[in-house]
Amino acid sequence: MDKPVIVTVDDDPGVSRAVARDLRRRYGQEYRIVRAEAARDGIEAVKEMRLRGDEVAAILADYRMPQMNGVQFLEAAMDMYPYARRVLLTAYADTDAAIQAINVVDLDHYMLKPWDPPEEKFYPVIDGQLDAWLRTERIERSELRVVGDRWSARSYQVRDFLARNHVPYQWMLAEDPEGAQLVKAAGEDCHLPLVVTADGVTLESPDQATLATAVGLSTTPATDFYDLIVVGGGPAGLGAAVYGASEGLNTVLVEAYSSGGQAGQSSRIENYLGFPDGVSGQQLADRARRQALKFGAELLTARKVVTLEPRGQARVVGFKDGGEIAAHAVILATGVTYRRLDAPGLDEFVSRGVFYGAALTEAPACKDSEVYIVGAANSAGQAAVYLSGFASKVHLLVRSDGLEKSMSHYLIEQIAASPNIEVHLQTEVVGGGGTGHLERLTLLAKGEEHTVDAQWLFVFIGAEPYTSWLGETVERDAKGFVLTGPDLVQGGKRPRNWPLRREPYFLETNVPGVLAAGDVRADSIKRVASAVGEGAMAVALVHRYLEKQ
Repeated sequence: MDKPVIVTVDDDPGVSRAVARDLRRRYGQEYRIVRAEAARDGIEAVKEMRLRGDEVAAILADYRMPQMNGVQFLEAAMDMYPYARRVLLTAYADTDAAIQAINVVDLDHYMLKPWDPPEEKFYPVIDGQLDAWLRTERIERSELRVVGDRWSARSYQVRDFLARNHVPYQWMLAEDPEGAQLVKAAGEDCHLPLVVTADGVTLESPDQATLATAVGLSTTPATDFYDLIVVGGGPAGLGAAVYGASEGLNTVLVEAYSSGGQAGQSSRIENYLGFPDGVSGQQLADRARRQALKFGAELLTARKVVTLEPRGQARVVGFKDGGEIAAHAVILATGVTYRRLDAPGLDEFVSRGVFYGAALTEAPACKDSEVYIVGAANSAGQAAVYLSGFASKVHLLVRSDGLEKSMSHYLIEQIAASPNIEVHLQTEVVGGGGTGHLERLTLLAKGEEHTVDAQWLFVFIGAEPYTSWLGETVERDAKGFVLTGPDLVQGGKRPRNWPLRREPYFLETNVPGVLAAGDVRADSIKRVASAVGEGAMAVALVHRYLEKQ
């Protein structure tokens, strides 16, 4: 195999040569050193390496470069090599910029120039970065190809599943030359979408479990009994998995679709503590997923939990496709899903122009088109701002007479400052139509109906909890949200079946050993930070419960 690459980019020829010299002296036998004296040359070199299939272990970029600064360079490079370790070279005056870059590009380290002697100030840092790269699970799936139809709901679902699970793929239409060749090679009776793996294995219209297994996601539990089962992989579930595993509990997280939940669909979260420049929901979810794996948590994907049953001291969950696992305790973090629009003609176009949630995989296809968004909460505002970077115009449809009661102030300001976002108050969708995909919408605006041409509709209109599978086991309110703590108190007394006397119990359900955290819990605060906090608190309560057993 070819040696993995260390890339260094610095526009100062003397510094560039010195960096490359020091790198070759220490790492030349095991790594290939590639240097560039201009940011554009560096990007071109990285692109060529990506096309050749080279592995890049680390990228060192100078902060002050005329064409693009080091932060911009690393941000562009990470799209092609997300696992490469990223190091920013800075002068003392640029340390503030380096600290900000930690959040912008997930910077791994920044180094002050000069670093003489390298044995003390340079090599120990690079040793640590290369060691971290070698220990990182790097499953490259760049050759995965998906062939389908533009307005096929199933094709969208496959692409969305891959994107939200951070699996790179190449998308092509069945009528394109390369796509047609792959379909022909698969056979005359090929059912789209067609998925072709790096090994040449073909999957025709695969279900989620088959697709997950094919791309290397874990779907089979390692054992049949755990300390803790977390059901749901949103912020609350990921928080519980991280804290459970880091505190020594044998923890498994079960997710039916992809980690991140609704937050994972957000294009940019700007009010989450510690990320002053914002972070996408996918980035936040991926960091949390990797953090949970680092502490030893087991993550199962594409496994849907459909039953929960207490059996003595065990709590047993059953899967839709068969099988079950048990644990001492269970945390319910199944989150919520967006409610459907009750408008004639829309249901048949779901995933064919009508999308519930941000559907970030579709954003590039919206280029130079007009898109419509329904909703007035933060998720709708974030989607509007993000899609405005692709669409010629974004129409935000709001049923009420303003955004102030339901949307954060910073988003209202961003929307007002975006020239291609138009807010339509007292407006709702009352119908839709088209042939094969969405082509028009009927809007009711201040009592008057009118029809508009529309191929894209994104809907964010409140939430429904995924709890019907709990049956009569766990108590819920009239809307299906799980009742916990004070909501379960009858006549001023807490339920007797919980043994935690004089302890906090606001996350505890009516079933001992079963807790609820995040949006699925009745009266929870619908924020990413509060969901993560509840996941962590639930683990603390699990410890106290186990101590009493």
